[in-house]
Amino acid sequence: MPTAARRARGDTPPPRTAGGEAETLRGFLDYLRTSIAAKVEGAPEPQVRTAAVPSGTNLLGLLNHLAHVERATFLGEEVADWQATFRAAPDDGAADVLARYRDAVERANRVLDGCADLGAPLPRPRPGRPAPSVRWALVHLIEETGRHAGHADIIRELIDGATGR
Repeated sequence: MPTAARRARGDTPPPRTAGGEAETLRGFLDYLRTSIAAKVEGAPEPQVRTAAVPSGTNLLGLLNHLAHVERATFLGEEVADWQATFRAAPDDGAADVLARYRDAVERANRVLDGCADLGAPLPRPRPGRPAPSVRWALVHLIEETGRHAGHADIIRELIDGATGR
């Protein structure tokens, strides 16, 4: 592990949300979204796109995948090949993938802002397929983002020793 490059980002505690279920779910999702983006910010090239494990997983691929998950879940976009979403394009830099991820999150949040009933289906176009409930979508994105944020924690530490959320 490169000790000269070791940077502790500080460990940010989980959000202390008040209010109801929707506020709590969205608070935790936003917390995880911020955590995964922070793992990619400042990661050096070419390590940000270099596979850290035999499966080929890398930081840019994880964030690229999560941008697709956000758009598929909240905006109804179709994904033909989920495995391909784990790879960023060769000419994409970290700033490009971060910008696309943040755009997907912003667009997803606009959809969520219009959803008052967690039990209602998401208002998204997806011909021939029922939309999941808002609650299911939020819990799914918390699980998916949290799982990949954990992967990113380990990969980032392997790259330059950076730890923390």
